[in-house]
Amino acid sequence: MNTKIKLKVSEFSIAEARRNFPSLVREAESGRAVRLTRRGKPVALLIGHREFEHLVADRRDFVEAYEEFSKSHDLEDLNIDPNEVFCNSRDESAGRDVSL
Repeated sequence: MNTKIKLKVSEFSIAEARRNFPSLVREAESGRAVRLTRRGKPVALLIGHREFEHLVADRRDFVEAYEEFSKSHDLEDLNIDPNEVFCNSRDESAGRDVSL
């Protein structure tokens, strides 16, 4: 399920948000998202509870989705090799040098 939600968005710096928090909450409650910025860069989004519930409704966790998938598909017939699928998913490098 890939449903896009159209939200009207207002933008405020964190300093402005501190001064106007009650009105920003009212904006979020009314369906208008409030984008919070720090030094001009977006850092957080304030949305109303109704919009949040809509975003997370009917979400399944991985185990539920996998169980449903495996009931409707014969995994043997798919001929998927997990080693081939996931062979490049882990970084095998030693990482960065750290001096203590």
